[in-house]
Amino acid sequence: MAAVKKAEAMSLEQSLVLSRIDDAVATLTMNRPAQYNALSMAMLVALREAVETAAADSSVRVVVIGAAGKAFCAGHDLREMRAHDDVVWQRALFDQCSALMLRLHAIPQPVIAQVQGLATAAGCQLVAACDMAVASRDARFATSGIGLGLFCSTPAVAVLDTISTKHAAEMLFSGGFIDADRAERIGLVNRVVDADALTIETQGLAQQIAAHSGAALQSGKQLLRAMRGNAATKNYELAAANMARDMQSDDAKCGIDAFLQKQATPVWRHR
Repeated sequence: MAAVKKAEAMSLEQSLVLSRIDDAVATLTMNRPAQYNALSMAMLVALREAVETAAADSSVRVVVIGAAGKAFCAGHDLREMRAHDDVVWQRALFDQCSALMLRLHAIPQPVIAQVQGLATAAGCQLVAACDMAVASRDARFATSGIGLGLFCSTPAVAVLDTISTKHAAEMLFSGGFIDADRAERIGLVNRVVDADALTIETQGLAQQIAAHSGAALQSGKQLLRAMRGNAATKNYELAAANMARDMQSDDAKCGIDAFLQKQATPVWRHR
């Protein structure tokens, strides 16, 4: 029996995304806590598969995306990105990420992000791509690629779709962090709660929504997305190409390497 429990625990640890369904709410939990739930290629694929499974389940009316550990998501896996230096692989990574974000728009169920700790770069993009977000008071948000010599092009699509252009521009060009209270004020998240109430508050909102007609929820989500326009697909194509191209620059390579090696701010080659 002990061996079985140990095997089950190891299986959970190895699963990149944990899924459960309770009372019409599917909760998908990113499970790379030691890597701050960084969006590696494998994580993007696993999360997309989990989203597709939840979307196809007629019993599911709401999807919650959360994360194990101290951080929600620290963006893309920088070590993996530097290990694959060719533009073809880079474009495939950003296309995979864009496809996930667009799928969150398209699935019939409303999607809620449950955010604690860091949500940076593509992690902030993931928050913005969800229909709603609940954050703990310790949450911090940034589109921080600029500090690595890499403009957060694909995160910009979701962030610009969620908050005002000037607030988005400040986040994207400064790379600075904003706290949960400011994220709520500018519309990046819906609610801010104490850390120990995060799951209860998120699930409470999810259950409140899930109590309504699935047909009405699906119709409403389609309408809201249609009213916002259909430019996201084209914008993600442009942004993914831009990200892949920028990753080939000397500044981006220098900036990421400096970050990974915990060095001081790099000296940019292009001014």
